[in-house]
Amino acid sequence: MDLTVQAANEITGTVKAPPSKSYSHRAFLMAFLADGESTLRDPLYSEDTLASLNTGIEMGSTVKRTESLCSIQGVAGKPKTPYDVLDLKNSGTTLRIMTSLASLADGFTVLTGDNSLKTRPMQDLLDALKPLGVTACSTRNDGKAPIIVKGGFYGGETSIKGDVSSQFISSIIMAAPLAKKPVDLKVKGEFISQPYVMMTLELMNKFGVKVDFDKTENSFHIEPQSYKPADYTVEGDYSSASYIIAAAAALKSDVKIKNLMKDSKQGDKIILDIVRDMGCEVKVKNNEVEIKGQGMLNGVDVNLQNAPDLLPTVAALGAMADGTTNIYGVEHARFKETDRIHTCSTELSKLGVSLIEKRDGIQINGGVHGGVVKSHMDHRLAMAFYIVGLKVGGICIKDASVYKVSFPDFPDIMKKLTAG
Repeated sequence: MDLTVQAANEITGTVKAPPSKSYSHRAFLMAFLADGESTLRDPLYSEDTLASLNTGIEMGSTVKRTESLCSIQGVAGKPKTPYDVLDLKNSGTTLRIMTSLASLADGFTVLTGDNSLKTRPMQDLLDALKPLGVTACSTRNDGKAPIIVKGGFYGGETSIKGDVSSQFISSIIMAAPLAKKPVDLKVKGEFISQPYVMMTLELMNKFGVKVDFDKTENSFHIEPQSYKPADYTVEGDYSSASYIIAAAAALKSDVKIKNLMKDSKQGDKIILDIVRDMGCEVKVKNNEVEIKGQGMLNGVDVNLQNAPDLLPTVAALGAMADGTTNIYGVEHARFKETDRIHTCSTELSKLGVSLIEKRDGIQINGGVHGGVVKSHMDHRLAMAFYIVGLKVGGICIKDASVYKVSFPDFPDIMKKLTAG
């Protein structure tokens, strides 16, 4: 589906932030592992998170769901071997976490997905699992999906590089409590996107699992234990809310976004600091953010090392701002749904944006006009370019419906806010 976006004069109103995709993934999978029935309140049902929920069902959990409630009967740490190959669609989070969790089942599990998912690097995780007694390999021997995982997670000591994907670390940590013996995991080198791992630890604690984390050594120790059922409410998603925040910053606005927690561990909370630095008024209460914009932004320097998913949003803001915006520290964004540094640069160039693509980011000189862009089947690009369309008008986004991966109600919410 193509989507044409026309300019809006202003954006006003109050909306509730969509539930966190990252927390929903983890909550679905921890409830799947738990010994008993968990109640998840206000979870996100999107194409990505449903890959995790449905995988749990395929491996033995029982699910009852309504729009705002999901009850999951867990498998008590003993997943069943799935009847068929598991198609994870475009969900990199599900692929990476399930590569470790699948080793808790007997037999063999095959994990695959769409063409984009089959480009995501997995070899570092496969190598790190080997010392723990896990046999997992790429069917094409290229370190990418399809991945075959043999049942068996013994435990022990291992290490992994910290500069590729924090999801590798979360994957091992989430499976570790159910290993036969303790697990010690050392993160080597630069530890990128650390807030996502802290989110994992926070949620594991809510499901009754304790992890010892040594901040100085960047190491984790996990004793054998079991996941307990939980009653958990999913908080709002700063990643998805970033598009609403960006639109409010770029236009004349008065917008309130509910269910965004002031003390959230989400790294993408930095979007509030970014738009504030660009000249937007931001007020934060306990669970609500208020944005007031004047339609004028200035360029900024932004390190997105711990918030790589914000790259498309900040790139769009930089294109709409006066002066130069320098985004750096985000080379790992090249290993997302697309090479986001390259695809953002390519598509912004089509809209007349003067920029320099760098190894770890983009330097953007403000100034943008309408035109036709491709989403590259990346949900975050589609939504970021929608925001540009609200500012300058005449933006046609090819394959725009990919927004459903993380934010199914995105166009409806934006139309509500721009309708006044």
